[in-house]
Amino acid sequence: MSDTSSSAPANSTEHGIAPPGFRLPAATHIGVVRLQVADLSRSIAYYERVLGFRTLSRQGGQATLGTASGDNAILELREKNGVRPMPRRGRLGLFHFAILLPDRPSLGRFVAHLADIGAQAGMSDHLVSEAIYLSDPDGLGIEVYADRPRSAWRYEGREIAMATLPLDADNLVAAGGGARWNGMPNGTTIGHVHLHVGDLDKGAAFYHDALGFDKVVWGYPGALFLSAGGYHHHLGTNTWAAGALPATDDDARLIEWELILPDAASVADAGASIERSGGSVERSPDGSMLARDPWGTAIRLVSGG
Repeated sequence: MSDTSSSAPANSTEHGIAPPGFRLPAATHIGVVRLQVADLSRSIAYYERVLGFRTLSRQGGQATLGTASGDNAILELREKNGVRPMPRRGRLGLFHFAILLPDRPSLGRFVAHLADIGAQAGMSDHLVSEAIYLSDPDGLGIEVYADRPRSAWRYEGREIAMATLPLDADNLVAAGGGARWNGMPNGTTIGHVHLHVGDLDKGAAFYHDALGFDKVVWGYPGALFLSAGGYHHHLGTNTWAAGALPATDDDARLIEWELILPDAASVADAGASIERSGGSVERSPDGSMLARDPWGTAIRLVSGG
């Protein structure tokens, strides 16, 4: 996708391309990610042993996970026996969800931990961040990453420079200082969600024009990255699984992901913008709103105020 767009920059001092109407507030961030899995006990064992999450609650076929010593929910796992694993090629919907660690030393200790337990992982340097890639027992994609300081990010015109380069794993492990990995540290959050979509322009019509994300990286082959507040991306969309079917209730899948807006008024404005663009919004008694992109992937808009 080129950077020629009917959307205009918000002003000449900013990077990225602002949406034509409603724009998500700069404080917008990702909340809880909810996943459907085939075997809850198997998944909990993986997320605790490999990733270092702690189970905050478990009732029936549902569990909530958080950091090793904190109480904030980060992931919810919901069991449905017999669901199909994610195929290697992927389905429209989740490509991966990305766990943002608070600093580079934490990521270095995590990499050393993976080596200690013999877990296989992919690794990439994205210029703005350093990232580790894994798949859970159902084949759902996971990224664990740490950001470089914003002062180190580079720009090509209005676009944030991102790439997929080899990661210097030895240097990263050395940053951990030889300390043990003691599980997901406090300050860990979901940094972004990356989705397989059927068409980048249709995805942009929903997530940029209607929901109000800025476009921040549009020159990456087959992908478009979007964010609020100048972040390198809260959302990635790609067509690398174009032609695949959307994930269904019979699949291991992303059930929904939360987008936290600063207040109820922002949630109402975002919902109204989606409706003006021809989309629909389900309003919940708790004040949140649920919307679906053109391929049925659900996003829940939540007030953080």
